[in-house]
Amino acid sequence: MLKRTPLFSAHQKLGGKLIDFGGWEMPVQYSSIVDEHTAVRRNAGMFDISHMGEVLVNGSGAAEFLNRTLTNDIRKLQVGDAQYTLMCNEQGGCIDDLYVYRLGDQEFLLIINASRIDADVGWLRSLVSAKPDAQLRDASDEFGAVAVQGPRVVEFIEKVIRGPSHGGRKVQRVTELRKNEVGMWSTGGRELYVARTGYTGEDGFEVVAPSAAIGQVWDELLANGHAVCLQPCGLGARDTLRTEACYSLYGHELDEQTTPLEAGLGYFVSLEKGDFTGRAVLVDQKARGVARRCVAFKMTERTAPPRPGYPIWSSSSDSAKLGIVTSGTQSPSLGIGIGLGYVPPAQSKPGTAIAIEIRGKRAPAVIVAKPIFRKETTS
Repeated sequence: MLKRTPLFSAHQKLGGKLIDFGGWEMPVQYSSIVDEHTAVRRNAGMFDISHMGEVLVNGSGAAEFLNRTLTNDIRKLQVGDAQYTLMCNEQGGCIDDLYVYRLGDQEFLLIINASRIDADVGWLRSLVSAKPDAQLRDASDEFGAVAVQGPRVVEFIEKVIRGPSHGGRKVQRVTELRKNEVGMWSTGGRELYVARTGYTGEDGFEVVAPSAAIGQVWDELLANGHAVCLQPCGLGARDTLRTEACYSLYGHELDEQTTPLEAGLGYFVSLEKGDFTGRAVLVDQKARGVARRCVAFKMTERTAPPRPGYPIWSSSSDSAKLGIVTSGTQSPSLGIGIGLGYVPPAQSKPGTAIAIEIRGKRAPAVIVAKPIFRKETTS
């Protein structure tokens, strides 16, 4: 039986088209993917992200434990900071990519991928068992979450998240949060975590609330965002937006056989901070160079959209298969097919001509710099 988020009835009421997404019954769209995508780029859109996991880590040894478990440097975080990071196995492969929120000196909240909750929690528990000064709690069933994304979110979010924060980053208004900051609010008896991270390439806020309260948060945001044309958005727009922004998705660009360096996420790997799980392999890989690299590409002719699993070929040789597409879609912003995929380093430079095999035929494409879409980009 498929799992359902606390907002399932809200999706039904709004006419969302529900699909099986990794064992969850989630909306793929409400009106259309293009409409919802455009709403986020121009105004505002809201996503149910309650299927994602939440893990609380606290104790005097919490920071040290996380720094030896995750790739980024926890020591960079002040209270109220949020940080993108990865969790690797001993071979340097990605168990998951996630966000860490520092809520207090000894208190952290991890936001993990829905499909990886069991794997992540099992891995973390196996490591924390040797750290009596760090405690871990899987709180995934206790919380729901929504993300409001787009340039006009700042015009209405203060009407729902009111007054100053009382924990995390201390601010007088929620819109004072900066990129990668998190605060805590109590609104109507609800304890909320509000972060400003975003995964669409647009400004945005994520609100994590108790499962029993997330429906009220959703309704209030929807009502107050009506004036700026806020639209509920599904997984379809989430995918087109993050692909345009070149954000990795677990199970596509990332898995346990792929390292952060291969995925182009070396910026989030702090090799100099000291030992952490997978570091030795990553140090060696950085010295020797990766065997493949995740690149972004854009079709150069009108074609059917590229899709995950499609072969990537060299444009100069019929026999040279370079790799496969990991993410592919029709870009609503650019009006042409785009995607991500892995190719050898020698063929990874922006401007390199390639071909994508679509429905048995090879269509021309070109590797481009990330992100694929920028606000000033019009074609």
